[in-house]
Amino acid sequence: MEKLELLSAAELGREIQAGHLTPTEAVRYFEHRIEERNAAINAFVYTKFEEAEAAAKALEQSMADGEEAGPFAGVPFALKDFLPSKKGWTHSHGGVKSLIREDPVDSEFCKAMETAGGIALGKTNAPAFGFRGATDNKLYGPTRNPYDHRYNAGGSSGGSAAAVADGLVPIAEGGDAGGSIRIPAAWCNLVGFKASVGTVPSVIRPDAWSATHPYCCNGGLTKTVEDAAILLNFMARFDPRDPLSRDLGPKDFTELMGRSVKGWRVAWTPDFGIFPVDPEVAKRTEQTALLLKEAGAIVEPVEFRLPRTAGEYGEIWCRSISVDTAIELELDRRNGFDLIKEHRDELPEEFIYWNEQAAWGGILDYYEFNRARTELLDAQQDVFDRYDILLSPTSTCLPVRNADDRNTKGPTEVNGTPVDPLIGFAETFLFNFTGNPAASVPAGFSQSGLPVGLQVIGKRFRDEDVLSVARTLEQLRH
Repeated sequence: MEKLELLSAAELGREIQAGHLTPTEAVRYFEHRIEERNAAINAFVYTKFEEAEAAAKALEQSMADGEEAGPFAGVPFALKDFLPSKKGWTHSHGGVKSLIREDPVDSEFCKAMETAGGIALGKTNAPAFGFRGATDNKLYGPTRNPYDHRYNAGGSSGGSAAAVADGLVPIAEGGDAGGSIRIPAAWCNLVGFKASVGTVPSVIRPDAWSATHPYCCNGGLTKTVEDAAILLNFMARFDPRDPLSRDLGPKDFTELMGRSVKGWRVAWTPDFGIFPVDPEVAKRTEQTALLLKEAGAIVEPVEFRLPRTAGEYGEIWCRSISVDTAIELELDRRNGFDLIKEHRDELPEEFIYWNEQAAWGGILDYYEFNRARTELLDAQQDVFDRYDILLSPTSTCLPVRNADDRNTKGPTEVNGTPVDPLIGFAETFLFNFTGNPAASVPAGFSQSGLPVGLQVIGKRFRDEDVLSVARTLEQLRH
């Protein structure tokens, strides 16, 4: 019962299955951690301890009756306070007070974790509508980086990342539409895996296609690649109600992650030819990428010749991700609830601006969105025609300082070059346009002690390749 916060979710599950501690003891241990430490980092926005302890008692009884427990048996986990994730709980669309509603359904992450034996403890902080790569909002304020509380934990799944990094839970929910799993993983020294489009079901109604421009993915923030692989084993499945869902056949990602990468051809780019990158980030990520040579991989630099700037692609992302929220807000207006008019003070101005841009957009804006996706698809495929894996920095900069106005954003410039402070400092959103699997893995620390993340990108529907490279890097760094 000492230092349980140092264990991964899988390690804690094995301890519980071996009888070294009970689910109730594990739940109470992490409840105590949350009570002691959450105020300093602001990771959890609410907890459900009584419900968690009841679930732990029920699990103990089922295990005593001889029922098989999953690999995350008794493991406490956190959910993201953004979209519905646990039936009967509430969500706030990322700290928007007037939008607090009861969850009508469980998220894929929640269903997977509970099937694997996990126990939900509460929900974690996120920015309004998940619309930025930092975590802050008008209702709950910023989530602080466990490595230095002056800095942000990243976003939009920053509350979940901070909770795992600070040992408040071993594993937590994330959602990724532009880097919202990978950015906070990079800034909090974690593993953040985004699956290929269609690997994890996304069943949305009334518009089944609403999470496709760009592609959005439910997933998790973990301490280890093993935890990410186990989670994917439980999240990857075919669902005919998701129009993009794929039947992958029988796959054990925990087995596949252990494959050798000897002889694999690995491409490395610091910037895709368009991003300014902090020199310390570039150095740490390249050093980590080159470690794969020790495992017998061939690592080579590649050049991208994309026809637009990072700023232009970032603006297209901001406009496209705002389409569905603009539709949602318009439907609400027609039903008598005008969020922006009646509750403008609850929203960041940047969110309002881009929703207006999306609402006022024309048919050629949609055309430009698809042209940009096509450019990125072709540029990536030119690389994947010759290489097995592509590596890059996850974020082009180190974690940013928290603002005092509850509207923390990313940097406005990197290396003296202007960047979009919502998403333009992350090399992640390119792969939400195309649906490739991608992960952020730890790449060391800056001289000031802040984490750096390396992005691992695979061919579409080759999620196991990303896990294999991530696992190899994890082993080489320890």
